[in-house]
Amino acid sequence: MLKKNISNSIKLLKYYKLINFNLIYNNKAINRYKKNNYEISEDKSKKLELLKKEIMSLKNCELKKQAKNIVFCDGNPKSKIMLIGEAPGANEDQEGLPFVGRAGILLDKMLAAIHLDRKKVYISNIINYRPPDNRRPTEEEIKRYLPFIIKHIEIINPKILILLGSTAMNALIGKDVVISKMRGEWIEKKIGNCKTSIIITFHPAFLIRQPAQKKWAWIDLKMVRDKKIELKIN
Repeated sequence: MLKKNISNSIKLLKYYKLINFNLIYNNKAINRYKKNNYEISEDKSKKLELLKKEIMSLKNCELKKQAKNIVFCDGNPKSKIMLIGEAPGANEDQEGLPFVGRAGILLDKMLAAIHLDRKKVYISNIINYRPPDNRRPTEEEIKRYLPFIIKHIEIINPKILILLGSTAMNALIGKDVVISKMRGEWIEKKIGNCKTSIIITFHPAFLIRQPAQKKWAWIDLKMVRDKKIELKIN
């Protein structure tokens, strides 16, 4: 038992070292302008392009009027693992890609801890335009963008769906649940036409503010790692 506890402690320390290294001192955005060209079916490619155009043509959206760029996605559209966050921040708005600021650095380190990276996952947000001053999206904004993220999930059709934070959780699971009770559990759910295994974990931005919660995020990540093996996802 003692050996097992020591082994678990060593693994946790390695994880903490991995996700904390150089994070506090590096506030620069990750430059992701050079994107990989993934070979996907013409049908999926057209559907993603049409969805993006549909979001860009949305009328009477104050978020869209104030934002510099639409933040649609990053990663591999062929992946069977999809991550959904809340909304773009300043760095994301500047680059037009999700998770490129400090939270993005931490997310990359979290993925690396379970041998994943942006070439092996697909990332989007509930909201595609930056809310002013990085505020939380309103209920009205979430309701407006919800049909788009549901369609996005249908197109990608992931086997594993990771919801990062309470905004993504409340939008896709329900408003009557709290993240502290819902994280760390697998939920089998159909979203649109996509039947998927959902896990909820803390948003990287929250973990930066509350580093003590990283131990729970590590448990969630290990569950993703194990589920990936179970579902034989490459």
